[in-house]
Amino acid sequence: MGIASDIVIIVVAGLIGALVAQRFKQPLVVGYLIVGVFIGPHTGGITVSDVHGIERLAEIGVALLLFALGLEFSFSELRPVRRIALVGTPIQMLLTIGYGFVLGRWMGWPPAAALWLGALMSLSSTMVTLKTLMNQGYMGTLSSRVMIGMLIVQDLAVVPLMIILPQLSAPGADLAPIGLAAVKSALFLAAMVFLGTRWLPRLLAVVARWNSRELFLLTITAIGLGIGYLTYMVGLSFAFGAFVAGMVISESDYGHQALSDIIPLRDVFGLLFFTSVGMLLDFGYVRGHILEELILVAVIIAGKGLIFGAVARGFGYGNVIPLAVALGLSQVGEFSFVLARAGLESGSLDPDMYALVLAATIISMVLTPFVSQLTAPLYALWRRRYQRREDLQTINLPARALSDHIVIAGGGQVGQYIAQVLRELEVPYVIIELNYRMVEACKARGCPIVFGDASQEPVLAAAHIETARQLIVTTPAAWVVQAVVAQAHRLNPNLSTLARATGVAQMEALYELGVTTVIHSELETALEMARQVLLKLSLPPSEIQRYADQVRRNLYAPIFQAGPADRLLRQLHTARDMLTLTWVEVPVNSPIADQSIREAAVRRRTGVSIVGLWRNGTFRPNPDAEMKLAGGDLLAVIGNADQRCAFQMLAGVRGACSPSSTQNDLIREDGYLPKPEGTS
Repeated sequence: MGIASDIVIIVVAGLIGALVAQRFKQPLVVGYLIVGVFIGPHTGGITVSDVHGIERLAEIGVALLLFALGLEFSFSELRPVRRIALVGTPIQMLLTIGYGFVLGRWMGWPPAAALWLGALMSLSSTMVTLKTLMNQGYMGTLSSRVMIGMLIVQDLAVVPLMIILPQLSAPGADLAPIGLAAVKSALFLAAMVFLGTRWLPRLLAVVARWNSRELFLLTITAIGLGIGYLTYMVGLSFAFGAFVAGMVISESDYGHQALSDIIPLRDVFGLLFFTSVGMLLDFGYVRGHILEELILVAVIIAGKGLIFGAVARGFGYGNVIPLAVALGLSQVGEFSFVLARAGLESGSLDPDMYALVLAATIISMVLTPFVSQLTAPLYALWRRRYQRREDLQTINLPARALSDHIVIAGGGQVGQYIAQVLRELEVPYVIIELNYRMVEACKARGCPIVFGDASQEPVLAAAHIETARQLIVTTPAAWVVQAVVAQAHRLNPNLSTLARATGVAQMEALYELGVTTVIHSELETALEMARQVLLKLSLPPSEIQRYADQVRRNLYAPIFQAGPADRLLRQLHTARDMLTLTWVEVPVNSPIADQSIREAAVRRRTGVSIVGLWRNGTFRPNPDAEMKLAGGDLLAVIGNADQRCAFQMLAGVRGACSPSSTQNDLIREDGYLPKPEGTS
């Protein structure tokens, strides 16, 4: 079967490698690389016969990777951390390239190869970092936003590196070829922006109107690969053209659909690329130089970590952020494989150098989750050893000492909404926030705020946690809640705490930590959306609320033991549901209009009690029996389901429910409410 059988071997082996990588919580690319080693020409057993043919197909994988990168690129993601991303990342890359060059020369490599080593080291892994952040619950933190911003710029830098490095490492290289390549790139980019933004969206609009997803996929694939081949024909990188095509399409109305359609194709060809990278690795060489590999990995992680930490600190980030960035981005990235292949093909790297760098890259990627997990303990050790007290900035705190107040750990959108409610109710509160941008937003709203890390004792002391009534932790990251709650309970053992979680397992973990109340944020969002849907279906609000309460009880029941307090709470809920307050509007031509409550005999004839009346913008609680009813009045009535239906019929409400309606039968048969005994 030739190359067809090779593709079958790669796909099946890739599946096995992906399953193993997923089982050990590693990015799938690590599994692809490892199985590539075993099916390559340097090992026995089942082997791919036409490695060169697979390499040619893998070039399409590189182009599609960069095409998708162009489609995903967005300046909005860089805006919150634009200074360190747009300025700090180039500084980091130049420092790392210099560090790698010195390291390569120390290892005895020629200058061109040492330069390539520095360039390969300067890139970190977007896939590995994102997966690590998600698994460890760090997504959404300021340190994660800094990392993602720097990774985006690093990924973009792959394109100029692929253009410049082969020119620099060519024998007798001078600046003329680099300048010519730069001019060509600028002219091509300008032409693509000018023509692409005008003609490509029109072409995609025409194709989209035909409602053929297959044709749309074929169109965007042809655009990406076709423009890439055009750039190759004019002497530029194939991948560079695909990247520019992706950037142009991303600015159109069809960018998101193009990205969603191209991702499966990108992943399949990406499998071919990463597997082909592994096939070029000489396992025998790696096994004979394992000590050298481990030393190189240690030197890379240590050097890159110091550079990243210094850059983050130099751009004004403090507390745990420099350490988190240093440990999170200290690996070598997947786009380094793209560069390494280019270096091998250009002759700048020999096969032994390639094998050494490739093995070190794989090892550093595998070690990333374990290295990143050291952030919290190392930061805590550093704090204890040097007993540093961060400079605390307090804003809008009252002159008198805070007491019996609410402490909100987290001044993001959730924290600000809570603060707004507390402010309107005149409940004293103070916010703790570490993100300077959020601090400025809270300051503009006039919120009392402490700038600092809520897991640190001096910061909590500045918020007067020892005299607080309650602590609210707004972040869903379990490790953050754990650190904040543990420190707060040391200062105030009887403090009531409220936190939010994204799953039942996390809820259980937080309750074990001693959190008083945990809110399932995704459940509450789903219930509110369902409530809005049911309201549009004209179901009574009281019944909608009853169903929502029942869902909550069903979710929380497995978490708590059904003790006497829980049984009493259920009984109180049952009594409340049987006597629900409902608002009923009296029609203008109602039979009870112009009658007093006594004359209408509401209580005797229906069983409900009128506990409130809203008329002309004025609310009258507990109206007396002589109060005359009028058309347009809003009455607050309490009673069970049948009694409320009877009152609506008495008042002449159009479309009033019937005590024997299907809805009431459903209510009685759900096993929660007892069957009503009938209508008075």
